[in-house]
Amino acid sequence: MAPTGSGRGRLSRERVLAAAVVLADSGGLESLTMRRLGEELGVEAMSLYNHVANKDDLLDGMVDLVFAEIDLPGDGIGWRTAMRERAISARAALKRHPWATALMQSRTAPGQATLRHHDTVIGALRRAGFPVALTAHAFSAIDAYVYGFALQERSLPFETVEQAEEVGRQMFARMPPGAFPHLVELTVEHILQPGYDYGDEFEYGLDLVLDGLDRALGEA
Repeated sequence: MAPTGSGRGRLSRERVLAAAVVLADSGGLESLTMRRLGEELGVEAMSLYNHVANKDDLLDGMVDLVFAEIDLPGDGIGWRTAMRERAISARAALKRHPWATALMQSRTAPGQATLRHHDTVIGALRRAGFPVALTAHAFSAIDAYVYGFALQERSLPFETVEQAEEVGRQMFARMPPGAFPHLVELTVEHILQPGYDYGDEFEYGLDLVLDGLDRALGEA
């Protein structure tokens, strides 16, 4: 794409970050270069450095935009409902931006939305009576589940039942007859059933995590 003058005049940090997110969404982080980003915005790559200091600053800003999309716990609702809604919203954001899963907890210069997100989640737990240590345990357990599920979901070799059937056929063809009966049973009686969606497993597992935290809070 050839640079255009109209792109130069409207350039801002917000516009640079938004364009970077769109590029990463469509092609992954490996497709995101300053040159490609400049082309998308209709400017020379060097112009971007007036708005982001370097690639790390760009990534920090992109992660902050993703955190800003996640619903924060509101006032007047129980901690369990708040954590459940926040976890579901976080998983949805990670599905929209799969590149972000590996970056969300790795940045050393978090932005305001990131800091607000963490502070609000911690505050919701503390107001519900979670001691400091249990708050840390709860935050870690919930996020480990959310990010772990997002990573596993992204790594699956199928998205539809039809694709799962094809993967199953290929897998079964390599198995000696009767060698792995439990794996075959679960695949045939659960995964290959009409309407199966691996994403439906998310809320079931999330409720198990929240059940455990509810018991831990009662004991505390």
